[in-house]
Amino acid sequence: MDLVWVKFAICAIIILLAGRQVARYGDVIAAKTGLGGAWVGVVLVAVTTSLPELFTGISSVTLAAAPALTVGNLLGANTFNLFNLALLDIAYRRGPLLTAVGSRHLLSAGLGLVLVAFVAASLLISKLVSFPAIGWVGLYTPVIFLLYLLAVRMIFNHERAQSPGPEAPIKYSGVSLRQAYQRFGVAALFIIGAGFWLALVGKEMAEVTGLTQGFVGTMFLGFPPPCLKSPSPLLPCGWGRATSASPT
Repeated sequence: MDLVWVKFAICAIIILLAGRQVARYGDVIAAKTGLGGAWVGVVLVAVTTSLPELFTGISSVTLAAAPALTVGNLLGANTFNLFNLALLDIAYRRGPLLTAVGSRHLLSAGLGLVLVAFVAASLLISKLVSFPAIGWVGLYTPVIFLLYLLAVRMIFNHERAQSPGPEAPIKYSGVSLRQAYQRFGVAALFIIGAGFWLALVGKEMAEVTGLTQGFVGTMFLGFPPPCLKSPSPLLPCGWGRATSASPT
């Protein structure tokens, strides 16, 4: 039993270290391209730090044949991300955290709420009736795609309207944009590899401990990705930002 926990710890450490690099170089990309920090955080960094969940999910449904791990991982990570707000509010010592952030986060929060509500409704309906499908793909899948793309476009347009322009002359003068993209990509590859491994570790953990796959996915596989918090003052809140810079 001890070996499976060692494997889990190694996966979590790889994801944590690589995730911090993703957050750092995502910050560089945001500064040098002039894209809004919130947009880069919601799209570029969020997508990359969600790669463990994506590839853990792919491994769960293909290699491990454990779809409950996938759903538990995704919903568990989302829940833990929101729980992080309470932890970061404690770390931020300049007052209540949510009162200090800019109103631009209301848009991403509202759009995220729509997506979560739609997924929850789809999950409920699929348990009550036979959900319509296109081949083997649920009808809710293309709707989720469209909702996500619409949300990204709305956030991008909102950020572009408010962005003050590139900050490259002031920040990160020692790192070129090309280097930032390269290092961002290398860190993302480590996250992908750890995500594949994490699914197999999760299935082994469920077998060794006797816990259900859904519980393991929610409580353990959903834990490492939300720990990838940005140390940057440009990207969405993380421990470093909450303790050392303005969270707006």
